[in-house]
Amino acid sequence: MKDCPLSSLNKGVGHLEQPAPSGDITSFGWNLLHEDLSLPTAVLYEDRLKHNADWMQSFIAAYGVKLAPHGKTTMSPKLFDLQLKTGAWGITLATPHQTLVAYEHGVRRILMANQLIGKENMAIISRLLQDPAFEFFCLVDSVAQIEQLGTLFSRKNQRLKVLIELGVTGGRTGVRDEAQLQSVLEALTTWTSSLALCGVEMYEGVLKEEDAIRDFLKRAASVTQTLMEQGRFVRTPAILSGAGSAWYDVVAEVFSSAGFGESVDIILRPGCYLTHDIGVYRDAQTKIEQRNPIAHSMRSGLLPALQVWAYVQSIPEPEKAIIALGKRDAAFDLGLPLPTLHFRPGASEPSPASGHWTLTNMMDQHAYMTISEGDDLHVGDMIGFDISHPCLTFDKWRSLLVLNAKYQVIDAIQTFF
Repeated sequence: MKDCPLSSLNKGVGHLEQPAPSGDITSFGWNLLHEDLSLPTAVLYEDRLKHNADWMQSFIAAYGVKLAPHGKTTMSPKLFDLQLKTGAWGITLATPHQTLVAYEHGVRRILMANQLIGKENMAIISRLLQDPAFEFFCLVDSVAQIEQLGTLFSRKNQRLKVLIELGVTGGRTGVRDEAQLQSVLEALTTWTSSLALCGVEMYEGVLKEEDAIRDFLKRAASVTQTLMEQGRFVRTPAILSGAGSAWYDVVAEVFSSAGFGESVDIILRPGCYLTHDIGVYRDAQTKIEQRNPIAHSMRSGLLPALQVWAYVQSIPEPEKAIIALGKRDAAFDLGLPLPTLHFRPGASEPSPASGHWTLTNMMDQHAYMTISEGDDLHVGDMIGFDISHPCLTFDKWRSLLVLNAKYQVIDAIQTFF
């Protein structure tokens, strides 16, 4: 990498300690194919990020619903900003720490799709709520939690906006049945000065079959309708929220057909669409484009925008190459990285990787790649890997470089896990 104050932008020899001015980084003239970067490194492709952001916003608009992408996928404020600028209603997060990071980088509407538990966690949110421009929602599902929240925010003379979370037997958090729902509603009436019920939330991804998911969604819509008729919601419009990255089309279809009109803000929360992948979310997206007429009719679907590049380190056996890529660098929990591009330094451009090259195992800093005897592969060649499950690749990097179509570095994004 060329000498410069930002020589440790990617993972390599160090980590970025201060934000890199986006206007400065292009002046170094870095190019992945010129070996200006220390590999392994994770990169993002600008054109694909923009394509995916626009694609999802068009899909959301077709259903008349709103988007609060889950920020835990990237934990990158620059990418939050991209999503907000392309039309997102807000950002979804999972913890008070994540909420604090987003707030400190300018996000002013956050749906924390989780329960707020613990003294310091509550205190973090209480401090942020001192800003009247900050809108925050979290989930409740038990009397015990409501009493803890009500006590603290009453002492702070603040009113916390909450959504009732619905759950299913065998799932994770969420109200299971009508008796539990009524106990939660009764508890909320005790704390009306400190807790404001604003809507209903659920997460369908704990279920795997479409019929069960549709039933769960219809239950959420029915509960929302009943609570509206009872005048339970403080916020107008009320909120009804669901949708991870695998079933967002079904959520949009069922919720938008419930007939709420302008009385309810329907908020969808997929997060992995922005970078997409070649594993679990590619498979889910393929199914979406097959079953959903709007997705099927749109121009090219989501594109993988995240890659990890690494060198061929050794070819110790005729049918085995060792790649300088490991579990410290890329997700491996839902499928090993897939070799997609092959580049030999000095060539004009990458070529598609051989279709039979396959990773069979990963250690901390090494990957085993099966090849064929006689393959045109040399030590020092560069391999670009697509990944499955972007969440667990992003959290391995303090910064990722953004490339244009010519593999020139045009920006750097920081992550805050």
